[in-house]
Amino acid sequence: MTSIHSDYLNDDRLTSATKNDLITTTTSTVMVEPNLVDYRMDKIDSKRNRYPHCLVWTPIPCLTWLLPFIGHMGIGRTDGVIRDFAGPYYVSEDNMAFGRPTRYLQLDLNRIPDSNPRGLFDKAVEQASDEYKKRMHNLCCDNCHSHVAMALNTMNYSQKQSYNMFYLTFWMFCCGKFVSFLGFVLTWLPFLILIGIIVGLSVFFKVKH
Repeated sequence: MTSIHSDYLNDDRLTSATKNDLITTTTSTVMVEPNLVDYRMDKIDSKRNRYPHCLVWTPIPCLTWLLPFIGHMGIGRTDGVIRDFAGPYYVSEDNMAFGRPTRYLQLDLNRIPDSNPRGLFDKAVEQASDEYKKRMHNLCCDNCHSHVAMALNTMNYSQKQSYNMFYLTFWMFCCGKFVSFLGFVLTWLPFLILIGIIVGLSVFFKVKH
């Protein structure tokens, strides 16, 4: 615990309640639960393309334009390097298919039931990657989301082994954060343009007839 200047605490102008509040606040600010992993230094660095223990997502041209909840997913190791099932028998490293992430969801290492959660996280990502290097990519049933789901199931994240492509799709869609405003634009602008065109054409033909 950080020491508090004794002269300040001995100041008679402070009430005992104020002193207690000061000690409590200082203690709670600097102390971390001994059984929890402190990953506050695992910062997202979008400029370097580093996303420590994150699910990451980027739009797929044409497909995401029509269905904004569908895109390409990868998973960042604890060092932030992204692995993603990018094509048949190929899992890329630090070179995500379809471009850099526009959305991310950082996972809580404290939800990994292991004494070395960082080690287990990275091991699970590599095991899933090694497995998917042996698989044909199938857009509908064995794809980038399935690769990430296998990693989460292997590490028993949140003590669950039931992750799948549907769960991850809607988890990212509902809870994922945008990397930047540009990420938001790249995700939604094409879809909104298409909607605008459809509405405009509908109004035009309705008026014409």
